[in-house]
Parts: sequence; structure tokens; C-alpha cells
Amino acid sequence: MGDIGTHVVDLAHYLVGPIAAVNAMTRTYVKTRPLQQGGVDKLGASDKSAGGERAEVDVDDEVVSMLKFESGAIGSLEATRNAWGRNNFITLEIHGTKGSIAFNYERRDELQVMFADDPADARGFRTVYTGPAHPYGAGLWPIPGLGIGYSETKIVECHDFFAAIASGKQPSPNFNDGLACELVADALLRSGETGLWEAVGQ
Repeated sequence: MGDIGTHVVDLAHYLVGPIAAVNAMTRTYVKTRPLQQGGVDKLGASDKSAGGERAEVDVDDEVVSMLKFESGAIGSLEATRNAWGRNNFITLEIHGTKGSIAFNYERRDELQVMFADDPADARGFRTVYTGPAHPYGAGLWPIPGLGIGYSETKIVECHDFFAAIASGKQPSPNFNDGLACELVADALLRSGETGLWEAVGQ
């Protein structure tokens, strides 16, 4: 499971809680790839030389899985590197008793929210834009809807990192959060091999 998959698992842990068990299918479609030339990895954006030296691929191109959360919630996770037209399409939807939320990382300054008690003639998703009323808003977004870029997310990460050093408090995410994600990734890979539900290690 790739880096993107573990990011989604981390989000799921933060928003829904720990994952207890998984059932996954994994596939590798592209069996060989050109070896990276030079010291710069352009994350797949560079042109590939058809005549360059190739090596066997040892990672999966796709994972589709079902998740059982410790809370009793259920979910699904899909990650692929082969989806034409999707660049950084990290999305999530959470459906609960009081409504639903939907998020798309390609539109990271927007959150789609729907409340179950909305009147019938106004029922549907509404868009909430990040702004000064939200965390970090006072320093980054003086008005709503300015947009969040990759740089702003790194500024927030650095702020939290330095604040943790200055205060002596454990930051989040931390090593334990990363370990929890890797334990889920390990269970997904085992399930991809066995085709069975696999418990997430402790």
C-alpha cells in the first residue's frame, strides 16, 4: 500500500477511530518500470524513457478494501496509481446519524456538509470554506475562500512541530500514530495475499 493509502488510514483513525480488521484485494498491473535516473524523484510527473533500464515492480498498483472499526463503524478504502485524470484525488466521506461530510484534497479549502435535520426543501450538501474562524485561519486566511495550497499545509505542519518543541508536549501525529497506520497497511497486504479478513496488529 502506497504513501497515499497510509495518509487516508491516518485520516480515518483521526475522524472515526482505530481500525480493528481489514479485507483487501491488491493488484500489480505494471510489472516493470524504468529505473529512476539521477537523484530527483518527480513523483511520476517526469517523462519516462521507453529505452531506459527497467526493473521489476515490488509494490501494488491498486488496493480495494473493507474496514471494520473498533467502534463498530464500517468503511471502505481504495487507492490506485493507475487512475487517469486523478492527480491528488484523496477523498473521504463519512456518513453518520446526524448527517454526512465529504472532502476532496484537490479542493482542500472546501468541506461538503449535510445535516440530517435540514428541512426537506433544503436537504443536500452545502460548502463550508476555510477562513479566519477555522484552526490556523487567523494567520493564514484573513477572509474565507482564499484557498489552501500545498505550502500552507507545510506551514501548519512546521508550526505544530515547532510549537511541540517549545512546549515540550507530544505532537500529533506522532510516532505512535504512524505505527498505527503501518499496522493497518501490514494487515491490508496480508489480506491481499490470503483473501481473508485480517486483524490489525497491536
